[in-house]
Amino acid sequence: MPAATPGTPSLLRAMNDRAALELLLTHGPLSRTRIGHLTGLSKPTASQLLARLEAVGLVVATGTDGGRPGPSAQLYAINPRAAYVGGLDVTPERVLAAVADLTGTVVATHEVPYTEGADAVAQVTEALDGAARAAGLHHTDLRRVVIGTPGAFDPQTGRLRYASHLPGWHSPTLLEELAAALPMPVEYENDVNLAAVAEQRLGAARGHEDFVLLWNEEGLGAALVLGGRLHRGWTGGAGEVGFLPVPGRPLVRQVTRANSGGYQELAGVEGLPRLAAELGLEPAESPAAPGSPGAAHGPEVAAAVALLARAAAAPEGAHLRFLQSYATALATGLASVVAVLDPEIVVLSGAAISAGGEPLRALLEAELAELAPSRPRLVPGEVRERPVLHGALESALAATRDEVFDTSG
Repeated sequence: MPAATPGTPSLLRAMNDRAALELLLTHGPLSRTRIGHLTGLSKPTASQLLARLEAVGLVVATGTDGGRPGPSAQLYAINPRAAYVGGLDVTPERVLAAVADLTGTVVATHEVPYTEGADAVAQVTEALDGAARAAGLHHTDLRRVVIGTPGAFDPQTGRLRYASHLPGWHSPTLLEELAAALPMPVEYENDVNLAAVAEQRLGAARGHEDFVLLWNEEGLGAALVLGGRLHRGWTGGAGEVGFLPVPGRPLVRQVTRANSGGYQELAGVEGLPRLAAELGLEPAESPAAPGSPGAAHGPEVAAAVALLARAAAAPEGAHLRFLQSYATALATGLASVVAVLDPEIVVLSGAAISAGGEPLRALLEAELAELAPSRPRLVPGEVRERPVLHGALESALAATRDEVFDTSG
């Protein structure tokens, strides 16, 4: 069909269709009457709209609103099987893939251990195929896939930068090879940026246009959201705050070769066991025990998470001094970010920061008030389980819904 032109009936129908679909996403199953009320459409127009969307497979009848006074009304909902998307979270420990339906429900996951020297394309396809099979699908059934990695793919060269700790992902032809192996549109995004997408869509940053997400796991990083949009920078490296020179640490020269910088050296997880030992704290027992907050990460993160969780559970004496030192280290670099961007809120995320809980947040807020000219509100991230993966799925879903919900073509 030809594209609709402004003001034509087909364009108005498409706008009404989109509005109804968005309402169903937000509210869940609705009756014709309720959709008409929320959209301002007459009952006959709402009925025609639902019949049209049901005919193209975007909505399904799901039952009735029994239990209310008067006759029961038919309820309609988004058809979850109208489209599926994939998301992947790649770390130096594993490649984790998930499949979500059009409503955003995660229907399957599959994890492949990261093997140094293994073929990156093979690991991606294995993880994605496994998730698709677990969902009863083939990977060709996925409309779009978003892959999250440390660092960022340079838009000018196509090469992964700022992530030398991810061996096997630095071939100049990797993106071409992945495009050849995967038949659907594939997008690539920095892992911390995807954590920010998850918080913006599902968590602590909903309704906020200007915020920073501070992340500490295998690496220390930030995501910058300005005017409601991710700011990636010219080479994709915006937010790579681990490379910041900071007081308290010698200058790190040739930071990309070292894959580290002053802020990473000061506040990264690798230094926390040493700090704990200096304060007389014993190493945590079995830091990577199954079910522990750090169990899904490498040994350095697991050890740091265990120490921080133990200190936050009893924040006094040496435990309190440990949290205070970590808060000062985090605030030292965060103050520079706040001075430049003046965000409304700072979302605290990543396993290491999350493990410190409310005691760490309060100490960090007090330190930042001393070091930064403005005082953004510090809020804990709400998407605690697999935030990068959820961000990848949300990013894939946003683009897919734009395509699927466009009923004008």
